[in-house]
Amino acid sequence: MRGMGKDPELAVLLIAPDRDLARQLQSTLGETRVFQVLSELKAYPTHQTLDLRLRQVQPDVVMLDVASDLDAATELIRYIGSLQPPVHVVALHTAKDSDTVVRVLRAGAHEFLASPFDPDNQREAAARIRRMREPEGTSAPEFGRIVAFSAAKPGSGASTLAIQTAFGLRRVTGKRVLLVDLDLYGGSVAFNLKINSPYSVLDAVERSENLDPALWSGVTTNVSGIDVLAGPEAPGDEEIEPNRLHDVLEYARMLYEWVVIDLPSIFHRLSLFVLSESDQCLLVATSELPSLHLARRAVGLLGQLGFEKTRYQMVVNRLNKKDGISGPDMEKILACPVFATFPNDYYALHRVVTRAEALPADSELGRALETVANRIAGQVEKEKRTAGAVVATKPVLSQT
Repeated sequence: MRGMGKDPELAVLLIAPDRDLARQLQSTLGETRVFQVLSELKAYPTHQTLDLRLRQVQPDVVMLDVASDLDAATELIRYIGSLQPPVHVVALHTAKDSDTVVRVLRAGAHEFLASPFDPDNQREAAARIRRMREPEGTSAPEFGRIVAFSAAKPGSGASTLAIQTAFGLRRVTGKRVLLVDLDLYGGSVAFNLKINSPYSVLDAVERSENLDPALWSGVTTNVSGIDVLAGPEAPGDEEIEPNRLHDVLEYARMLYEWVVIDLPSIFHRLSLFVLSESDQCLLVATSELPSLHLARRAVGLLGQLGFEKTRYQMVVNRLNKKDGISGPDMEKILACPVFATFPNDYYALHRVVTRAEALPADSELGRALETVANRIAGQVEKEKRTAGAVVATKPVLSQT
C-alpha cells in the first residue's frame, strides 16, 4: 500500500517491452517500498498514448526499459523531458553498461537502475528524485477548463462558434484541445468537420467507468490538431446519466487543457447540467427579434434556477451593422452584458465548412474569433472554478 514507509512511495508508470526485466523489477519493489507501479505499458507508446496515460496516472516517475530498443527509448526520454509539469525518468537495463548509461543520461534520464535491481540502489535513486522534486511543492495538478456553447434559439450558429473557438484556443495557446458534440438531436460537428467515425460521445458515456487511453483514442478523432468527440450519427431520445457524463468530463479535464462543448438549446436539461459543470458558458443569440426574445427568456430562466450571471456570458452572432443595434442596446434588450459580437461573414464560413478547416485570421469573422479565443485564454489566471456555485445549482437542476 502506497505510503506505508517513512516516505510515501513514488508513483510509477512502467514502460517495459522486456517482460522478464519488468518481472525482475516488480519482484524487488515489495522489499524496497520506495516505488509503486500504478500503471504499465508493455510496448513503447506513441506520444499521444503516452500523453493520455501520463494525464490519467499523474506519476512521479516513468520507469523505462532502455534495453529492448535503445534508440526508441532515448527518443521517449527526450520527449518526456519536454513535458510540463516535469516527470522524472528512471532508465532500466539488464546490465550496467557505461556507454548506455552515458547515452540515456545525456538524453534526459535522471536515474539508471540495472538488473538485479539492488534495493540500496533503488532507495538512493528514490531519495535523489525526492530531493529534485522538493522545490516543486505538493500542490495538486491543474485540470483543464470547460468552455460550453449553447444557443437560445436553434440555428443561431453555436456549433460553428464552438468549432472555430476550439481551433482558436489550439492556435493561441498551443495546448491540447478537445471538442465535444453534446447536441444529441441536431449535432453538426461531425458533418462540418467531415468526420466519419462509428463511435460517438455516447460510447464514452456508456464506458465512463472504464475509460483508459486506448479506449479514448478509439472514440475520438483528431482534426487539424484538436481531438473531437462527435455526437451520434442519428438523432435519438437517449437520456445521458448525469453521473456518467460528469465522469467523462472529469476524465477529459485530465487529458486536455481546454474542453470545448457544443450543447443543444439552453432550455434543454442536458445544457443546464453542463452549465453547472463548466468554467465558462457562452450563450449564443442573433440580432433577429425571435432570437433576442428567447435569449432574454433564457437569462430569466437561469436567474430563477440560481445561476449567477458570472456563470455564463452572452454573445451575439451574425450581427449586421445595417441593423443599427449597438452593444448597449443589446445589453438592455437581453438584460445581460454582451461578451462579444460576431459579424455575418457568410463567404468565409462557406469556405471553411467546405474544406473542414479553421477560419483564416485574415477574414473579419476569423479576427473576431481570434480575439475571443485570446480573451477566454486570458481569463484562466483570473477566474477559478467556484465549487460552491456548482453545488448550489445541481439540486435545482435535478428538479428541472
